[in-house]
Amino acid sequence: MTARAAKYIDKNARVAWMLVAVIGGMLGLSYAAVPLYEAFCKATGFGGTPLIAQSDASGSGHPVIARTVAVRFDSNVDVNMPWRFEPVQRSVDVHLGEEKLIYFRATNVSQRPIVGTAVFNVTPERTAAWFNKVQCFCFTEQLLKPGQSVDMPVVFFVDPDMDKDRRYADINTITLSYTFFEAKTERAKSLIGGLAADGTGKGG
Repeated sequence: MTARAAKYIDKNARVAWMLVAVIGGMLGLSYAAVPLYEAFCKATGFGGTPLIAQSDASGSGHPVIARTVAVRFDSNVDVNMPWRFEPVQRSVDVHLGEEKLIYFRATNVSQRPIVGTAVFNVTPERTAAWFNKVQCFCFTEQLLKPGQSVDMPVVFFVDPDMDKDRRYADINTITLSYTFFEAKTERAKSLIGGLAADGTGKGG
């Protein structure tokens, strides 16, 4: 093999490895796109996604002010999921900065254990950056046995700084909405497998 031919082969090999690296990077980004998008939405309130906040029992971090808004609750279930799901209260009036505890009730009406996962948003979407959830059943997957019914808590507050922005002076009502889907993750399979192992998978 001549030196020129060897140089040509070496150049082609480098090009091939570069293409492999680019394709691998593109595949990696495609797999990361969904969790990165979800993280972005949770961090910024984009797309009507409420922010996640730390509890402030002392009230020092976010003062409670006189202005109130009505927070309404909406519940939905995927058509392929045999659960009933509804808020215990349809709406509450809250002062800005006030932490509020409410409940949603879910019932598994099927004859098999099901793990559910909830997606959520608020409307109007522009209020998402002010709506903070401290505690929520939507943070983790939920396992219900056949016929089991549970009350699931949500603790939230509306940032009092919203009152300082005139663009939100017309906001009197915010709707918090959830939709449950059946989870198919490895954790969901593990939860159901645990029921089968201890014999508690039938009945609630």
